[in-house]
Amino acid sequence: MTEPRLLPKDDAAAYCSVSTATFDNWVSRGLIPKKVPGTTRWDRKALDLALDRLSGLDVQSSAASDFDAWEQETRASAHGR
Repeated sequence: MTEPRLLPKDDAAAYCSVSTATFDNWVSRGLIPKKVPGTTRWDRKALDLALDRLSGLDVQSSAASDFDAWEQETRASAHGR
């Protein structure tokens, strides 16, 4: 069985190896992305990219650019822009 791509908060926090309180803190600080708009789930691939960035791994790929574009679009739509 394949791992689900979208994770509820408890699973997303566990995936990042942190408590839900720390996970909430990271989300509020913008260290990791917010939940997928219109859901209560976090995208595993977006978490991977954010964790790669936090770890200092080279994420200057098209995937990173895609994540940056997604993040900007998500923030803009959240603010009604």
